[in-house]
Order: sequence, then C-alpha cells, then structure tokens
Amino acid sequence: MEKLVAKLRTDVEVFFTDAQAQIDKGNKAAGTRARKASLELEKALKAFRKQSLDASKK
Repeated sequence: MEKLVAKLRTDVEVFFTDAQAQIDKGNKAAGTRARKASLELEKALKAFRKQSLDASKK
C-alpha cells in the first residue's frame, strides 16, 4: 500500500502542476496532461479504496 500512496502523491503533484499551467498560461497541452493525470488518479484511488477495505477486514 505504501507504493500506491507514493504513486498517488506523485500523480496529484503532476495534476496540480499541469492544471495550474493551464489556468495561468492558457497552456492547452498542460490541460491535456492534467486530464490524463486525473484518469490515473481515479484508477489509483479506486485501487487504494480496495486495498484499504481489504486491510481493514484482516
């Protein structure tokens, strides 16, 4: 689960960096990267939820 949390932290940082670049500079490519990062975040958060529930059942 530690690797998953580290991946989430990295994905969140990437998302915020790219989203801020789109907001501040109107960078369309950064917006595309932010959307891609949000999809990765969604997958990782679902995996975290599953692992967390499994851990709480033990």
